[in-house]
Amino acid sequence: MPPPLLQLTGVAKSFRRGRDNLSVLHDINLNVDRGEFVAIVGFSGSGKTTLISLIAGLIAPDAGKILVADRPVVGPGLDRGVVFQNYSLLPWLTVFENVALAVEQAFPNWPFEKRCRHIERFIEMVNLTPARGKRPAELSGGMRQRVSVARALAVEPEILLLDEPLGALDALTRATLQDEIERIWERDRKTVVLITNDLDEAMLLADRIVPLTAGPRATLGPSFAVPADRPRDRQNVARAPEFKQLRRELTEWLLTVARGKPMRGDHKETSTPQVSLVREAV
Repeated sequence: MPPPLLQLTGVAKSFRRGRDNLSVLHDINLNVDRGEFVAIVGFSGSGKTTLISLIAGLIAPDAGKILVADRPVVGPGLDRGVVFQNYSLLPWLTVFENVALAVEQAFPNWPFEKRCRHIERFIEMVNLTPARGKRPAELSGGMRQRVSVARALAVEPEILLLDEPLGALDALTRATLQDEIERIWERDRKTVVLITNDLDEAMLLADRIVPLTAGPRATLGPSFAVPADRPRDRQNVARAPEFKQLRRELTEWLLTVARGKPMRGDHKETSTPQVSLVREAV
C-alpha cells in the first residue's frame, strides 16, 4: 500500500501574545491518501487557518514534521495550491492575467501558446470563459472565488488546500460553488484538504471528516468516514435519518470536548455516512 501523500506527525504551533506564548495547535497527527478529499471542521478560533497555513508552508511548525510525498514542507511550493476565503486576486489584472501569473511561475519554460491553452482550459473548467477579460471589481464574489480555484488548479498541485473558501458567500452562490468543487474533484480526483465550519458542506464534498477540538492547544479528533456514493444529493444529506443521527454524534463529540468533559469512549471509524455540524455549534 503506498504511503500517504500528506503526513503530519506531532505538529505543534504557538504564537507570541505579549510576554506569553499562546499554544494554538498541539500534537496534530493526520495522514491523507492520494486522491482523498478530507474536511477538517471545528470551532471558530480553534486554529483551522493556522493548520492550513502550516500545510501550505506559509508558517513553520514549532514541533513535529509535515511531509508531502515524503518530502519535508519547508515553505510554500507549487505542489500545494491554496484557495483562501478572501480571494487574494490582484485587482489590476483580468481573470486571464490572474491565472496566467501563477502559470508563468509554475511553467516558465513552456511556449507562450501552450501556456495560453493551459490557462484557457482552467478558466473554462470553472465556467468563466465569458468573463476572462474582466477585472476582480467587475466580478461577483462567487466569480472571484472561481478565479481563485482556477488559479490554484492551473499550477497542477499535488494537493489542493481550501481554507473556508465559501464562507463569505450567500447561500445560493455557496451551493453552486459546492457543486463546482464536486464536479472538478470528480474530473481530476485531486487530493483536497478543506477547512470549513459547516459540516453539511463537509458531508456533501468529503470522503472523511476530522474534527478539531476547541483551542487553545487544539488537536485533531477521530476520523468520521463519509462513504456515501457520489454525486451526493444535498437534500438527502440534510434530511436522511442516518445523516441526522450522525450529525448529532459529531456535534455531541465536539461540544463535549469543548466543555472539557471526558468522552464516553472513542469514536471508531465506520462504513456509515457521517455527520454535519450545526453552524451555530461551531
